[in-house]
Amino acid sequence: MRLSLWPCYTVALMLVGCAGTHTKPSPADTAPSASAQSAERAADIALAQVGRPYRYGGDTPAGFDCSGLVNYSYARAGVAVSRETRTLRSQAQSIGVTQLRAGDLLFFDQEGKKYSHVAIYLGDKRFVHAPSSGGRVRVDRLDSDYWARHFIEARRI
Repeated sequence: MRLSLWPCYTVALMLVGCAGTHTKPSPADTAPSASAQSAERAADIALAQVGRPYRYGGDTPAGFDCSGLVNYSYARAGVAVSRETRTLRSQAQSIGVTQLRAGDLLFFDQEGKKYSHVAIYLGDKRFVHAPSSGGRVRVDRLDSDYWARHFIEARRI
């Protein structure tokens, strides 16, 4: 007696087709890719937000938190990235500090929490970020005592 495998193939194809039609990958699920020009544009957009208020969960000029500023700036530069700091890290490729260019992401630990803060590198050891409650988007130096002590790594989208 010979069994046909066609029914199994048909069922498998139907399942694959269903899985693909109902889900859409989110920016957190796919690795974005930014050209140097797009990354530099994101840095310029973030820099234009200096003075805007910090707001936990904020991702608009009405108020930003750190990952909200990154998300907003990259989106305006045409690159979809995650809204969450940890996922941003997984979307980006690790680079050395000597390789930094405008638009690269800088990750910091604060209050003992690894990867709890993200910023956008501007060049010349400067970065823009939304630092904390009650603060405003500002530019700081990577080689300042505080930020050098809390710096974890650099990554590129």
